[in-house]
Amino acid sequence: MSVESSAHTAAPRRVVIENCAIATVDARDTEYTSGHLVVAGNRIESLGSGPAPAGLEHVARRIDGTGHLVTPGLVNTHHHFYQWITRGLAQDRNLFDWLVTLYPLWAGIDDEMCYAAAQGSAAALLRSGCTTSTDHAYVFPKGGGDILGAEIRALAELGMRFQPTRGSMDLGESHGGLPPDTCVEDTDAALAATAEAIDRWHDPSFDSMLRVTAAPCSPFSVTRELLRGAAELARAKGVRLHTHGAETVEEEAFCREKFGMGPTDYLESVGWLGEDVWMAHCVHLNDSDITKFAATGTGVAHCPSSNARVAAGIARVPDLLAAGVPVGLGVDGAASNESGELGAELRNALLIARLRGGPAALTVRQSLRLGTMGGAKVLGREHEIGSLEPGKLADLAMWRLDGVSHAGLADPVAALVLGAAAPLTLLLVNGREVVEQGALSRVDEEEIARNVTRAVTRLHGG
Repeated sequence: MSVESSAHTAAPRRVVIENCAIATVDARDTEYTSGHLVVAGNRIESLGSGPAPAGLEHVARRIDGTGHLVTPGLVNTHHHFYQWITRGLAQDRNLFDWLVTLYPLWAGIDDEMCYAAAQGSAAALLRSGCTTSTDHAYVFPKGGGDILGAEIRALAELGMRFQPTRGSMDLGESHGGLPPDTCVEDTDAALAATAEAIDRWHDPSFDSMLRVTAAPCSPFSVTRELLRGAAELARAKGVRLHTHGAETVEEEAFCREKFGMGPTDYLESVGWLGEDVWMAHCVHLNDSDITKFAATGTGVAHCPSSNARVAAGIARVPDLLAAGVPVGLGVDGAASNESGELGAELRNALLIARLRGGPAALTVRQSLRLGTMGGAKVLGREHEIGSLEPGKLADLAMWRLDGVSHAGLADPVAALVLGAAAPLTLLLVNGREVVEQGALSRVDEEEIARNVTRAVTRLHGG
């Protein structure tokens, strides 16, 4: 990659990429075998076939993209950053047993540990081409400090677009829930903390780097009152809603025993279906559930690697897409997906879908769409990110495909999705470089590793 710098300093700063393949993931799936893309400030100014227009002013950087594919930045729709410091544990457990094993450990987290965990999680995401991530923080131990604020600070330092969710649990073991009582909050306190987080941090603007979502954890860890209250709060404040849903057969059995209905019907009964809602996993949806998701516009965060790690099952992603349900990809917590990389989920989503539905169940372009525009739609940001189009925010990834692992693969999208993990030459978020030549641009990666090691040692009492 050759780079030329100019002396121009006047706004808008322009970055020009030329001679690259481009997959726009727009409504027509427009692609260019050799094209250009111009970024002005934090917006995509133009793109198309052939070289960039002549006479552009204020070009701060001109990049020769020969041998590269440019795509929208990937969008991560479900994660648990704090789990970065509990990776490698409970390796052979189903979800409920895995949670029971790890809850006592998570009860010891604090804001300093979560800052380090968020750094590690975001580093892995950025290095795999992810420009926007959510995070579902739902464990807030007494005396743990400002956990959500610590995550927000970490993500701002790395330069990632962030949509954290203020999670909560208020149904402990003593009242029939799964988590220990030490991990849950009082219902009113959880709602008050959620409202405070929205008021403190949520930015609804077009180019927002930070939006907040209300997110009670799951049907087996929260009360009806918390679910209803969170839905009312979120809609009053104009923010989105997120939770886990229909993840395992154990969750299905829990809901039928406690509420006399399956997870989808239960969540519907407390106001949790709608265009402002997305749910993680949704592995065990029947035809009626899928119809309800489609009719209400409820979104799904598909987490193929995590689902496989805890043997939750294979989500009906092709059926969801065929019904018109918004679907994005998620890493899920690093304690059930130790790599923490979103790029790998493109491949795993396709392979796992084909295990269930055959060789045509999901195409490489559908998989790329899940990881880009699908995720943007799920987060309510499809007009801002998720595709490469003039006027949209300049969140994009530039993948090298002419190296030894990818040279000769005729279809660049297939090379990205089916091939080995592609080296990331450049990642822009909001028009700014956050990854260059596979390395983080804004922070010291070795310092992140040291911070994570110290946090793990503290958590385990060392």
